[in-house]
Amino acid sequence: MSFSSDIKQELNNLKNLSNKETVKYELIGYLVSGNIDIEKNYIEYTTESDYNINRFSKLLSNLNIDHNIDVSGKIFVIKVKNKYLENFITIDKKEIYIDEKIAKENNQENSRAIIRGMFLGSGSINNPENKYHLEITFSNNRNLELATEILEKLDIKVKKMVVKNKYYIYIKEGEEISKTLALIGANKAVMKFEEIRIQREMRGKVNRLVNCESANLNKTINASVEQIAAINKLKQEGRYNKLNDNLKEIAELRLENPDMSLIELGKKLKNPVGKSGVNYRLKKIMEIAGCQ
Repeated sequence: MSFSSDIKQELNNLKNLSNKETVKYELIGYLVSGNIDIEKNYIEYTTESDYNINRFSKLLSNLNIDHNIDVSGKIFVIKVKNKYLENFITIDKKEIYIDEKIAKENNQENSRAIIRGMFLGSGSINNPENKYHLEITFSNNRNLELATEILEKLDIKVKKMVVKNKYYIYIKEGEEISKTLALIGANKAVMKFEEIRIQREMRGKVNRLVNCESANLNKTINASVEQIAAINKLKQEGRYNKLNDNLKEIAELRLENPDMSLIELGKKLKNPVGKSGVNYRLKKIMEIAGCQ
């Protein structure tokens, strides 16, 4: 499967449908995405992803909204009568709009839910091993602007683009993509993305280093990548602050100096220790993170 499909599978499996308010906002995100059409008295959502269609169907069922699912080859279509959705969105002829009050919503959980629905509805992300690119499409400029406003309130920096009546928000910075994935609840994807991002950055640094012994350098880099991934995992899971001061000190040094040897790290500590002492602390961090 593609990296994008892995994320949508993870989001489809989220067990967070007990809160009806959150479900409503995620549904709204789907409804204003670029894969929605209005046909007579019906709204149709079309996708090739069974994860997308499953999640959308769960949201509708959770809110007791009648709907039909049709399959044509690899294409899935959900059809819902307009009258069942008029309390969630504004329907104007052939266009669907977000209510402006939603963009001004201060409830962070609801804002996260609507972005999750938008991404599931018409979002995609490239394989980060090749390049960093996340985008979400919309059918009109009003939804594009309001989606941008919501994301910026959540401290996500996005860019906008309009091409042939298609409206996009997109992100090309690795850190912003990682923040977005965490925002919508794709925690496993965040860990995978961060691991790939670290490896790419480390490879870039390796290419700029010219006077190091190749074998020793590769060993340092491989160990550093695993250590940084473990530290980021603890931060993502909210367990980092539970580390003792000695472990947090060496963790911060490793994050700041990914290509530094254990001996050099030990010299930078407030109370310097040797290579074995640094190695013990980093191994302890990886053990706590469940990476050994």
